[in-house]
Amino acid sequence: MAKANLSDRLSGTWLITVITIANACSMAWFGYDQGVFSGVLISADFIKHFPQTQNSNISGITSSCFSLGAFFGAGFAFTLGDKLGRKKTIALGLACNTVGAILQVVSWDFSQLIVGRVVNGFGMGLTSSTCPVYQAECSKPRIRGKLVAVGSVSNTAAFCLANWMNFGLYFQGRALQWRFPLGFQLIFPLIVVLALLFIPESPRWLLLKDRHDEALRIIARLEGNNKSLHDPDVTAQFLSIQSALEVERKDRVPAMDVLMCRDRTQNLRRLLLSCGTQFMQQFSGVNALGYYLPTLLQESVGLGEEESRLLTAVNGTTYLLAAFCCLLIIDRFGRRKLMLYGSVTMGACYLVAAICLKTGESDPSRKRLMGQVTTAMFFLYYFFYGTSFAKVPWVYNSEVNSLGWRTRGAAAATATNWMGGFIVTQFTSVGVNNLHWRFYLIFAIIAWCFFPIVFVLYPETSRRTLEDMDEIFIQNPSLIVCGKRELTQRERPQAFIDAEGDRIAENTEMGREIMKSATASHLERV
Repeated sequence: MAKANLSDRLSGTWLITVITIANACSMAWFGYDQGVFSGVLISADFIKHFPQTQNSNISGITSSCFSLGAFFGAGFAFTLGDKLGRKKTIALGLACNTVGAILQVVSWDFSQLIVGRVVNGFGMGLTSSTCPVYQAECSKPRIRGKLVAVGSVSNTAAFCLANWMNFGLYFQGRALQWRFPLGFQLIFPLIVVLALLFIPESPRWLLLKDRHDEALRIIARLEGNNKSLHDPDVTAQFLSIQSALEVERKDRVPAMDVLMCRDRTQNLRRLLLSCGTQFMQQFSGVNALGYYLPTLLQESVGLGEEESRLLTAVNGTTYLLAAFCCLLIIDRFGRRKLMLYGSVTMGACYLVAAICLKTGESDPSRKRLMGQVTTAMFFLYYFFYGTSFAKVPWVYNSEVNSLGWRTRGAAAATATNWMGGFIVTQFTSVGVNNLHWRFYLIFAIIAWCFFPIVFVLYPETSRRTLEDMDEIFIQNPSLIVCGKRELTQRERPQAFIDAEGDRIAENTEMGREIMKSATASHLERV
């Protein structure tokens, strides 16, 4: 009962702030774990305890098993996320994260370390696929991109913190060098658990479960300023969501028909688009650098351990600045333009890095100079990635799916992210050792392939309501979106505004009945 009372206390700006904190800290934990393990892998005491990690294949699986666990966690969210609800799924993920983190901190055996990373990853798969959806479902369209991106920026900030911690602990030997960073991550669940006590369930999930009275009250609370249940803004938002849900239900078809693309709302196409953004994020090679940058700087560029750790930490700071830039521009320029720009610039960085490494190999007298240019390209890559594919996929996959498929779509996209991360992380060490400069050329070609895919297939989602997404795919069944202004422009098209007005008008009578029932139920409880 006390918990329920706490979750009813906040409204308006305070409520959305606490929701954002919960999302931000969950995503920060994800970023911290990605950053911290690069330093753990090269710690002398860690290698002493787990000498098998000196083998590149074993080192790869030690890093990538986290992503494999997260893949299965996202799969769990896909199948049961809509049954549990947003809050319970996040809480379950936090519990798994905590158990996995503790197992890693107290590891005395290699198998225990692997189990800890898999369990930690499983929890991360649950939270990383659910938190952005929860944030998006509670946010207004004009700031939704920024608020979802705040979680991703927090991810980057924690990644930066982990890299500086790795550098600072380089001067401290023994177990503290790697056990303390792994233990520090336990701060994140404490903050998230406190935030979960004060926030309600998503109103859109409640409507999906036909809990109209609760949904109406939460919509009013999110509007803030002591808005009543009968306020016009509250009524319009409630009716818009409910009417879009009714359209989805009316057009609902069996799963096989969805797979055959026979549903009007094109759920499979939308799911594939959201998975595609996460595929592009991972196969841009970010985890190749994220987990192994100190190792790459030592083996590919020829730097010492201290210098490699320092440059990795400085790079994390540059990446954080890029993330803040993305926060400012993601709603200003839209999702499409940022992905197109990221494709071109990231590919260029990899190409220059590959050329420099090849030149250094063929002319040893220029190896150090070419190594410095390669390092600069890694820095530039992180800036371009941080202002494009680092943030946009998390926002895009929380927006593009229908209400009935939003959790499953986000979970499938997140599973794609984690499986891509597993593949890239697993084979980075082996690839660098065997392909040398050619390894980076592969990522240059892959990054440039993203440009035509985004240009031709991806509609803009910026400044649209979540219910507008149904309108996009119902009215435009063709896969090709380029050349269609209302699908690619940043501003919300007038056609979508008119369609929303029509939906509300058609469902006003039904909405009044639901709201009357919800109000009566609310008065009884009071």
